[in-house]
Amino acid sequence: MKTNEVEETMYKLTSKLIIYRNIGKDSSLFKIARIIKHFEDGKLNKEKAASLMLDEIYEIIDIANYYRFDSDLWTSYIAYLLATNENPFTLEAERTGTVSETFKKFAFNDFAIFRKIIDYDFSKIEKELDIECFSSIKAFTKNNLDSNLINGNKGYNDESTALYSNNASIRINELSREMVSVKDKSDDNAFYDTIMDFYKKYGVGEFGINKAFRISSDDLLVPIMCTSNMVLSDLIGYEEQKKQIVQNTEAFINGKAANNVLLYGDAGTGKSSSIKSLLNMYYDRGLRMIEVYKYDFKYLPEIISIIKNRNYYFIIYMDDLSFEKNETEYKYLKAVIEGGLEVRPSNVLVYATSNRVHLLHETFSDRKEVESDDVHVSDTLTEQTSLANRFGLTIGYFSVRRQEFFDMICTMASENEKLSSKDKNELINKAILWNSYHSDLSGRSARQFITYLLTQDC
Repeated sequence: MKTNEVEETMYKLTSKLIIYRNIGKDSSLFKIARIIKHFEDGKLNKEKAASLMLDEIYEIIDIANYYRFDSDLWTSYIAYLLATNENPFTLEAERTGTVSETFKKFAFNDFAIFRKIIDYDFSKIEKELDIECFSSIKAFTKNNLDSNLINGNKGYNDESTALYSNNASIRINELSREMVSVKDKSDDNAFYDTIMDFYKKYGVGEFGINKAFRISSDDLLVPIMCTSNMVLSDLIGYEEQKKQIVQNTEAFINGKAANNVLLYGDAGTGKSSSIKSLLNMYYDRGLRMIEVYKYDFKYLPEIISIIKNRNYYFIIYMDDLSFEKNETEYKYLKAVIEGGLEVRPSNVLVYATSNRVHLLHETFSDRKEVESDDVHVSDTLTEQTSLANRFGLTIGYFSVRRQEFFDMICTMASENEKLSSKDKNELINKAILWNSYHSDLSGRSARQFITYLLTQDC
């Protein structure tokens, strides 16, 4: 079979990439180019080529479903590659917002290629292989989203987006729309400026399109795809506590000296919510969060080595932090916060919550045991309190008074469309009955009461 000049162009295009060559031969983009070339060169028969092509279409649909692409899946896939590919050009653009003339020249070459790839005419190969997959994915619209392109809906729906957001999806769809708006312009600068503006504003790679991460023993850092849309103003009360957190975080992301933070106190008072809400306040200014549990502390040095040279500010977030006397993981944390040979990077802080200010569990019997058996009693007691002392800012959150609890409920009800018309006294009377079965007076309990009312069709 003679080589088809039009179809070979896809292979030629990908082979001419310079900066983005590391997208990889295992990406669907490169695989599709090779499938077309091998079919036209006679190295693949029709059935095999069609099967391999559909495998790659499935991969693109799988990525589209995971990241919730909302238009033309082919263009969105290219936007995904551009948004996530870390190379010398994209990392420099992230760090400084500008690049050398050499990098810029190479980037113009690659962006011209991507514009052609976005507009590539797959009609001939579709006809030869008797498939219509490319025309289908290019015609995709947001209305198709509910039909679930592949099995295994990830659990996102219109109701959940009011409370939670898939940040990576928002960023990729944003870039895709911007690319579509400028790709047909004759001025190459428009496409270049669009991509550069994205890198300057958000960065590149997983850190660029995601707000938060957790630790995995396999991949080390795994994005948390859905994060809460809560902001600090949603947390009723605790104004002085919130003020201290904001002041410290503002100093941090402005490159000034800032403290590690420990929020301690009663359960359900908003300690965790206060920290999580910072993501929505400061994401656009470069804040990212890494959730770490105490059994992951051994990975902290490796994580810090990855994030220390990135142009972001990282909060290592530890929820419900405490240790029993036989647990020694806290020693890893002590070294990271303060005490290791390597200085903690200026773009990393630790924010933790705990129900108690002394993070190492200690009983009176422990103290008696120390006093009777330990030669250096003061040294041992100092060891038990040394971790908490490494948090320069310690903020207490405690249960509210009864009237404050009722005020919380009335405020939450007024902000809910279904409850806003409820009589205040009726709400308080129901809250009194509720509280007789739920003894704590906290923001969490108030939210649970509001949820209870909604389940009763109030």
